[in-house]
Amino acid sequence: MLIAGLTGLLPVAHAVTSIDKLNEFNTEVSSLSADFSQTLYDSDGEAVQQSSGTLQIQRPNRFRWDYRKPYPQLLLADGKRFWIYDSDLEQVTVKLISEALGNAPSMLLTGKHALDKEFIIQDIGEKDGMLWVELFPRKSESDFKLVRLAFKDKLRLMEFQDSIGQLTRIRFDNLKINITLDPDQFVFHVPKGADVVGNIGE
Repeated sequence: MLIAGLTGLLPVAHAVTSIDKLNEFNTEVSSLSADFSQTLYDSDGEAVQQSSGTLQIQRPNRFRWDYRKPYPQLLLADGKRFWIYDSDLEQVTVKLISEALGNAPSMLLTGKHALDKEFIIQDIGEKDGMLWVELFPRKSESDFKLVRLAFKDKLRLMEFQDSIGQLTRIRFDNLKINITLDPDQFVFHVPKGADVVGNIGE
């Protein structure tokens, strides 16, 4: 009877939820690297485009998405500006980060925000052995309708749906967190002969 009474006083173990995982990622991750594969689905659920490459992030607001397949393309943020380099076209596009990524889904990975102020957050439970969380932007002018993140031991998948019903799914493999990254990875040098669209500034 004594043992039974004492066990009633012990704290109940808290089951980890997808929202716990999201908050942990948002507050504790300062850097990461990964391989990624990305698939775009049309509004009928048909895969219409596939790509893959590598990713490095140094929070806040520094990242490097190196697309390798089906053709090379670099998306780079240096803390102030967002650069896109298409080597086939020999063209560079540059914008201020605030203009280019203000409400983009990638802000969930690259920034550190008070998420509940930016999103309505819902735990949607477990599927395929992963914990899923769904986020709906509070701002009606956002370019996307929702974002889903799936966690296992680490972040595994990211999905986002745009205003016309297209779904982008990104899978992360070989994910490493809180590692030391070379700061030169986040410095963009305009290739010789490339056309630049936008204002490089100071």
